[in-house]
Amino acid sequence: MPGVDESLVRRIEDALPQTQCTRCGYPDCHAYARAIAQGQAGIHQCPPGGQEGMARLARITGLPERPLDPAHGTEAPRAVAVIDEAWCIGCTLCLKACPVDSIVGSNKRMHTVVEAQCTGCELCIPVCPVSCIAMEPVSGERTGWAAWSQTQAEEARARYAFHQTRVQRDKREHDEALLAKAVHKLSDLENQTLHTDPAVIARKRSVIESAIARARALRENPSAEDTGSP
Repeated sequence: MPGVDESLVRRIEDALPQTQCTRCGYPDCHAYARAIAQGQAGIHQCPPGGQEGMARLARITGLPERPLDPAHGTEAPRAVAVIDEAWCIGCTLCLKACPVDSIVGSNKRMHTVVEAQCTGCELCIPVCPVSCIAMEPVSGERTGWAAWSQTQAEEARARYAFHQTRVQRDKREHDEALLAKAVHKLSDLENQTLHTDPAVIARKRSVIESAIARARALRENPSAEDTGSP
């Protein structure tokens, strides 16, 4: 975005714990850093960073230190997600919700959390349909940056970047499969539909052609708004 000091965004992001928990009110740590740099967010909205994290942001931005905003949560000991294996139904919803891919498992198979990779974001908890995930404190009385290291933050950021790349790749592959299916159906529409009325078939052809055109346009320009898919 024009007018944004990108070096300031980077310095602010480097001072964030990279838990990607969204408690700050933004979709990830980078978005929060950008909002701070733009003057759209306060420096006191990151519970995982705690008061020490807020002090770091104050030094970077020149803004005054202030107490953490309780509306975004409170500073607490670091916790990791633990799955009750006896209740897990293998729905994979927690796998999709984890921003750093720290949960492993497969469809209809028991899942488990890789503790060393869990950032404690808690995003897996609300999506679990059987409430089999709980947070287990692992840092004793230590909170904020006293319970989280810069090395862990850097590893979490790298895993989040990989997660985003994987999600985008999976979406591209899914969209390509849908496009191929639509093109195949269009090539033999009369035999691919139960309808026999030429007018109905013509309308269906028009809908599929429009969907294919949208999909191809989005493939050429991914930043365009996705208004539908074949």
